Amino acid sequence: MTATRAIKVLGIGGSLRDGSQSERALRIALAGAQSAGATTRAVTGSALALPFYDAALDQRSPEATALVEAVREADGLVVVSPGYHGALSGLVKNALDYVEDLRSDARPYLDGRGVGLVAVAHGWQAAVTTLDQLRTIAHALRGWPTPLGGAVNSAEVKFDEGGSASDEKVVGNLRMIGRQVAEFALARAGGV
Repeated sequence: MTATRAIKVLGIGGSLRDGSQSERALRIALAGAQSAGATTRAVTGSALALPFYDAALDQRSPEATALVEAVREADGLVVVSPGYHGALSGLVKNALDYVEDLRSDARPYLDGRGVGLVAVAHGWQAAVTTLDQLRTIAHALRGWPTPLGGAVNSAEVKFDEGGSASDEKVVGNLRMIGRQVAEFALARAGGV
């Protein structure tokens, strides 16, 4: 990777509900990556409604192939999951399982990529346990979780369509997570 190429940050997350709180949080974090000079793309909602990952199958759906290619091209990722019953959503977990298809790449899995992680749940317990699980998965996939992770209690914080929230400190934290992903990628591109 050369420093003259634009840094690409891929966002994965949300739920099947368009405009969900987790998707809005993802878009805020991606805005932070953009402010640090990255180009961004989000894979959310129905684009994540993939067949269950099966390592034994050679064929992939067009949507799964597109997701794997987007991850392959990304210099960094932001992953946002809703917290369901104290855990990340099956939708997001299944999407992350497809990263296994990068195992034989020169840059396997999420190797050398910063990964910003955010959990959005109706309550602190689910938000924190979901964030912990996301960090564990990022480590298992050889990613570099950002120093700041986000646990958002949607019982206390609401995001609007314009990228604002009832708590601007949360917006600042989400943007910082996106910036950290982009800055990590920029540092790696510069050979730091």
